[in-house]
Amino acid sequence: MAVSDETLLAGMAADDPDAAAVFVRRHQGKVYGLALLLVGVPAVAEEVAQEAFVRAWRHADAFDARRGRATTWLLAIARNAAIDVLRVRRDLPVDPAVMAETIASPDRLAERVADGATLDAALARVPAEQATAVVLAAVFGLTGVEIAERTGVPLGTAKTRVRLGLRHLRDELATMREVGAP
Repeated sequence: MAVSDETLLAGMAADDPDAAAVFVRRHQGKVYGLALLLVGVPAVAEEVAQEAFVRAWRHADAFDARRGRATTWLLAIARNAAIDVLRVRRDLPVDPAVMAETIASPDRLAERVADGATLDAALARVPAEQATAVVLAAVFGLTGVEIAERTGVPLGTAKTRVRLGLRHLRDELATMREVGAP
């Protein structure tokens, strides 16, 4: 029988290194995946993940199961650590769509890290103008007029880019599912 995250966090609060090791092993993939999604550089993502687990260890006694799941709490810590790094390191490129999604809905982030990596990979295969239009429409909720204004193209072009981008994205995701690619 697996030990619950809450029990592991209680152990971490009591400075139990075994509880910390189990907790880290259980969640290291999610935390690293989120960090990589946000900072985009594997070495920096490793640092962010390590910092997130250190913060979780230091503040394990502050976790309150009534306020949410341990995974959500941990990923919020990782998100904040990544944002801290991005504020300091201006040389790291930041995808505004990913940052907006991360800040807006941390509760859903735990379930979406793996799906986000798949979506990100598929979106990378869509032509850049179309991908930008799709992100502006789907993530930021901009209208065709607003997308046209932001990107400096005619309204018809903006709408076409969204439509074609969604079609390309759908096709890429279908192809990825067929071949079992991440």
